[in-house]
Amino acid sequence: MRHLPKHLRPRWRYLGVGLEGWPDADFDRGAFQREVWYAAQNLVGDAGSAALDLSVYGFAFEDGAGYAVVRVRRGEVSRGRAVLACVREVDGHPIGVTVRGVGGTVRACEERYIRRPPELSEENTVAFEGAERPAVARDDRVDVRVESGFAGATGHDLN
Repeated sequence: MRHLPKHLRPRWRYLGVGLEGWPDADFDRGAFQREVWYAAQNLVGDAGSAALDLSVYGFAFEDGAGYAVVRVRRGEVSRGRAVLACVREVDGHPIGVTVRGVGGTVRACEERYIRRPPELSEENTVAFEGAERPAVARDDRVDVRVESGFAGATGHDLN
């Protein structure tokens, strides 16, 4: 079987996506891919999600932070971004999804939007709501462990 000529092959764009969750969140590429497909089906329907053809290429997530590279058909970038904005949780863990940028190749997308120095996180004990509590600090954000899970805070919220 012969390959299609270059002008007939599908064209792709790659979305550099930042992922942020609580420090105890743990999921893999497959779970994130499944949530992206469900969000696409719910937002644009079966035919629309087939037209987008969203696929997760690169993926890394640990200690509550990570990234993904998501492939979308050229011309469908805005709908692909809308679908990613609808992803709120993966495997029961709440997650924030941010599209950092769009590239024409996986390599360009990773170099421009993904390859940043990792955020340093450290575990401390902080005074929060009148009690000493364990917390994970990342840059200017602090995730404080409370009875029901974690609470997001900044340095101004801590006593």
